[in-house]
Amino acid sequence: MLAEERRRDDPAAREGHLVEVVNLDKQTYRRTVEISGHPGVIEVWDEPEHQALRMRVHLPDIEDLVHLTAGVRRLFDLDADTWTIDAVLARDPFLRPLVKERRGLRVPGSIDPLEIGVRAVLGQQVSVAGATTLAGRIVHAHGRKVPGLDELGLTHLFPTARTLARADLTRAGLTQARATAINAYAAAVQRGAIDFDAGSLDDTVAALIALPGFGEWTAQYVAMRAAAQRDAFPARDLGLRRALGDDPATRAEAWRPWRAYGALHVWLGSH
Repeated sequence: MLAEERRRDDPAAREGHLVEVVNLDKQTYRRTVEISGHPGVIEVWDEPEHQALRMRVHLPDIEDLVHLTAGVRRLFDLDADTWTIDAVLARDPFLRPLVKERRGLRVPGSIDPLEIGVRAVLGQQVSVAGATTLAGRIVHAHGRKVPGLDELGLTHLFPTARTLARADLTRAGLTQARATAINAYAAAVQRGAIDFDAGSLDDTVAALIALPGFGEWTAQYVAMRAAAQRDAFPARDLGLRRALGDDPATRAEAWRPWRAYGALHVWLGSH
């Protein structure tokens, strides 16, 4: 979870719970990662003069570096064909000025699909601050502490699927319904019931909706972020309905197969 907010009255926030930190001023991103059972850290920063991102890794060995690099490429959507995507979306008169303002927009992905799903459930019908606080409590209670990283603003690894599948999350302040949803999602991730790599959008959404607490919006959002399904479209999103009318899905048909990018343009354009 991002380090955008902390509550002074929350012991977990005071002691630190961060697994990732974004510095917008320096255009840098840091997070903890777990490779072959060992904790590590990645640092990624923008080098606009080279139109590139540079990554520095801190790992006990480089055996799985190729897999970590692939995960970072997914996280920053580096394989997107932005010229083609922009051209398709700019055909829509509503999106055209948004695309012009943010050419080359990419959909943020994930290194850890588990984390995206947990954050999506926590964000249901609560503020960003509230969801961040709950996420911090979960990480503080169930994540693995990584010593020696406090000066980087990092303290923990995100909890594993095995841990969250069995955890009593109501102690972190979650409702029983949300706790059950995260338990079930983590269990599904642990047993490989959701294909985040090669499944179709329909299959991914269907697998997620079958879980308790996962409606259409949450399933589409997780498919967009965790499974890199770039045609995912949470049509029931309030922001999309306000911008596009009561039937966003019909309006977005012309955006296929890049509806996720169109949704992100709308969300960013409304702020």
